[in-house]
Amino acid sequence: MAVAGLYRRVLPSPPAIEFASDDGKRLFTEALQNGTMEGFFRLISYFQTQSEPAYCGLASLCVVLNALSIDPGRKWKGPWRWFDESMLDCCEPLEKVKAEGITFGKVACLAHCAGAKVEAYRANQSDLDDFRKHVIRCTTSEDYHVIASYHRRPFKQTGTGHFSPIGGYHAANDMALILDVARFKYPPHWVPLSLLWEAINTLDDATGLPRGFMLISRLPSAPSLLYTLSCRDENWVKVANFLRDDVPSLVSSDVVNSVQGLLSILFRALPASAGDFIKWVVEVRRQEEGGSSLTPEEKERLTMKEEVLCQVRGTRLFKLVRDLLLSDPCCSYTESTSPKVTTLREVVSTACCQGAALLTGNSCVMDKKMSCCKETCVKCDQSNADVTIVSGTVTVSGGNKQGVDVLVPVSGKPGWCRSEPDNCIVKYPTSCDILTVLLLALPPSTWSGVRDQKVLDELQDLVSTESLPELLQLEKLGIRNKYIHAMIGNKNSNLDWYNKRYDDDDQDHDAAFGASYHYPGFVGSKDLVLMLKNIEFKIPTTFSPFL
Repeated sequence: MAVAGLYRRVLPSPPAIEFASDDGKRLFTEALQNGTMEGFFRLISYFQTQSEPAYCGLASLCVVLNALSIDPGRKWKGPWRWFDESMLDCCEPLEKVKAEGITFGKVACLAHCAGAKVEAYRANQSDLDDFRKHVIRCTTSEDYHVIASYHRRPFKQTGTGHFSPIGGYHAANDMALILDVARFKYPPHWVPLSLLWEAINTLDDATGLPRGFMLISRLPSAPSLLYTLSCRDENWVKVANFLRDDVPSLVSSDVVNSVQGLLSILFRALPASAGDFIKWVVEVRRQEEGGSSLTPEEKERLTMKEEVLCQVRGTRLFKLVRDLLLSDPCCSYTESTSPKVTTLREVVSTACCQGAALLTGNSCVMDKKMSCCKETCVKCDQSNADVTIVSGTVTVSGGNKQGVDVLVPVSGKPGWCRSEPDNCIVKYPTSCDILTVLLLALPPSTWSGVRDQKVLDELQDLVSTESLPELLQLEKLGIRNKYIHAMIGNKNSNLDWYNKRYDDDDQDHDAAFGASYHYPGFVGSKDLVLMLKNIEFKIPTTFSPFL
């Protein structure tokens, strides 16, 4: 009887040497004695098989993130926080990855959005000697790991592009250990480093760009707290092109004689989708049995988000932006940026509905026209009146009900949330906040074309990092970091744009926040799952609308 499908592949040897073979064991023992297998034990402890044929990039990243003990800040299953492939959907829908695979830039984006420090190198930005130095650096430490993007052809293996972590290095033989995450196909194996570089130094047909390798480690500080960039929506390209191409020309106009005048010119020219470029991260969780109490970590995150928002609104730049948008009817963006007050119920009823859709995997209830949130109950946390839990009961497909908690920082007098829930004003960022953060995050060289020195000095003072409170400084640098990734990752851009526009000071600021710009990559949000106006939901679960 014929059996459908394939049972593994025979590893072509040479050039590869199977890890479990006698020669493979010898190479491992010698490399271990020479100190170039230090990262191996962490990686092998969390080594996994990709769950889909096209999930090699996601699986490689899960192995490395878990090996680095990076906390995803969201639940996997039950009470456990753990990186799983289904959670890596912030830069590319899982359905698309499942069907088409994922590019080098998007994997780097995912690593960054997951809270890791990323040093990514395209093959045309490095060479064999540099690659060897980086491999040695990572294999002699438990704090850094390498993920390689390569073509299988030089190894005489079947298939095309692939991702896998590098588990070790044998100096005498100049060989690297590939921990192949397609374990259903090939086992871990040693390959000559020069041949691995040849496999890396190939073009990806999907992008026309060289493949590469990335060094991943832990960030020295937490990623952005409240704001994030959104690159899943195609509209972001219009905004990116505007910021890259149009803004330098606009700010160099002879008619710019005040900061207010400069901002007015920019706002009148803004694309309609500019407000969707930066999002607010909101936590949505499955309703816990026995109540909706907050953990200390949840309370701390909410308090810090509230503080960041207050700090944004305390800047002089925010006041300028707000006053200008309210006073200038000619701004094409004025109507959508009006800082109107929205009640708690208005915001969270939709949040509950869409959050339940993600938690249960029912993408059909994410239709904006559907009103599936049947009831909401607003509660204030007794130990901290500034923290509010909105509990909603949502009817999903099949008539099933799902309880959802939305964790919301609010303002209001003590007791209002218990007796008059609609009087609770949600301190979610209006478009004034969004535009303020965008202006703060733009690199200093953005304004270099301003001709009036007085205007330039005043503007630089308004956006200066040093003049901001510490939390807002971190938030600003985190957004700038993601912004630069997005800009140099735009398929219509290139590294020449980056080299011309960013000076050493800019790179120093952002490198300290966990990024290296050696590649045209992409960036998405840390916790992007879905968007609602200027709200973005962080779902502490493995469920995804794309499954």
